[in-house]
Amino acid sequence: MVNAEPSSVLILHGWQNHRPSGHWQHLLADELRDAGVDVRYPQLPDPDDPDPAVWHSRISTEIGALPGNRRVVVAHSLTAWSVLPLLAQPGGLAVERILLAAPVTRDVLAANPPIAAFDPKLADMTLRAAVVGHGGVSVVCSDDDPYFPGGAARWASELGAAVHPLTGQGHLALSDGYGRWPSIHHWVRRDGPIEPR
Repeated sequence: MVNAEPSSVLILHGWQNHRPSGHWQHLLADELRDAGVDVRYPQLPDPDDPDPAVWHSRISTEIGALPGNRRVVVAHSLTAWSVLPLLAQPGGLAVERILLAAPVTRDVLAANPPIAAFDPKLADMTLRAAVVGHGGVSVVCSDDDPYFPGGAARWASELGAAVHPLTGQGHLALSDGYGRWPSIHHWVRRDGPIEPR
């Protein structure tokens, strides 16, 4: 359990996400700012037809600009596949904790040409070494996520991440009712379990 406030937080949206005001990430950014936390929540370029190299570069730059030494990254959906390759690079990522919310499966990437190139083609054992080596990676996912049939819990566990499994919550998107999400706010600020909204 983390006992101190994060020094800064980076929130990353997913594919086709234009940061609608009612989305849990938008509300989380507002709530954290109101609490005095330094938050970055950038609109990534071309969210409907994203370029993985552009997103990776922008995300790497955003992480590098985070102040302090208790830095937290919250990545939803597709951006899990921007964060994981950065984590697997030599030196990893200089952030304290990472939360991957509703990551998509590689089969879904392959089936959708606009995002197929986001698969880094890294072996799971390479990703596991990066996740275990970092020690601060968590995944929150639902068992009925259409973008990860069967749910990402087993995959995340095999990678060595801490898993927060949910039941019947879909893709944790605004269309699934994910507006304000108190336990995510609590996780960012203090760690702990993540419950449904």
